[in-house]
Amino acid sequence: KVGVLDADITGPSIPKLFGVKGRAEAIGNIIQPKVSVKGTKLMSINFLLEQEDAPVIWRGPLLAGVVKQFFEEVDWGELDFLVVDLPPGTGDVPITVMQSLPVSGIVIVTSPQQLAGMIVRKAINMVKKYGAPIYGLVENMAYVTCSHCEERLEIFGKPRGEEEANKNEIPYLGQLPIDPVLATMADLGKVEDYVSESFDRVAQRLAEEIEGAKSNQG
Repeated sequence: KVGVLDADITGPSIPKLFGVKGRAEAIGNIIQPKVSVKGTKLMSINFLLEQEDAPVIWRGPLLAGVVKQFFEEVDWGELDFLVVDLPPGTGDVPITVMQSLPVSGIVIVTSPQQLAGMIVRKAINMVKKYGAPIYGLVENMAYVTCSHCEERLEIFGKPRGEEEANKNEIPYLGQLPIDPVLATMADLGKVEDYVSESFDRVAQRLAEEIEGAKSNQG
């Protein structure tokens, strides 16, 4: 049983990815999450807006307050996992999550560019400062496979994810390619139907790290 809290208030993408539209309802003061075709509970600022493309032009404290509200005032019910999709960087929203939510662990997502690596290191150091466990690092957009010759093209440069993970002493969960099929499924709102061996391998490594963290806590 999984819920997804879209904490990227100014750039919400979760409703589109899961193909879920419409306004979220409330019973009393408790907001009811939207539910995807396959049963994933979702909460995003777009479920509270009249139009999905309406801009959210708020300052940091307001953004942080909404994220806290989404955690405390949404009827998530019984969940095995609540995934919080954070915006990049070390701004008000990630800080609020670190300080206010009972975070079990963090997954760091990077890409091959050195510029991305520099920004990700800032995020890693912030997480370490707040003492949250880091389950590992995933390198996204590591390569694309040519549809004609099957050659692996590293269009954003040589992947550095494993090196970055080792340098920061966190687990390396694997790398993900640029996949036009994923882009199409996301645009169609059918991300739950996407099947990928690369994703399966990363998910398996993440599951192992989560189980390991639970064992260490026990």
